[in-house]
Amino acid sequence: EVQLVESGGGWVQPGGSLRLSCVASGFNFDDYSISWFRQAPGKEREGVSAIHTSDGTTYYHHSVKGRFTISKDNAKRTVYLQMNNLNPDDTGVYYCGAQWALTITTSGGPDRYGVDYWGKGTPVTVSS
Repeated sequence: EVQLVESGGGWVQPGGSLRLSCVASGFNFDDYSISWFRQAPGKEREGVSAIHTSDGTTYYHHSVKGRFTISKDNAKRTVYLQMNNLNPDDTGVYYCGAQWALTITTSGGPDRYGVDYWGKGTPVTVSS
């Protein structure tokens, strides 16, 4: 059974940090690029960051570049998203997705279309 399980979300004050984790199972992890997406209430899901399977190239939505860092541990089949200097606009449910063919939008983040597998998400709330 294919699974992507996110964890690490929660409530944080503006300026704070969180680290999200996405653990993959049930498919060949080395063959897929892994991305992070987020969906705020009433808004479309948007691609935040991605790490390419072939060479580890990383991609970031322009709104998070310089604040978020994506990384992966192949041995643990886990992708991380370190989020620093969070602000209320970062609030939403964060999902990880696995893509055989990674495509990047003009905003710099991954395209949600073409995601083969989705996790169920972990909520992030940034407020004072």
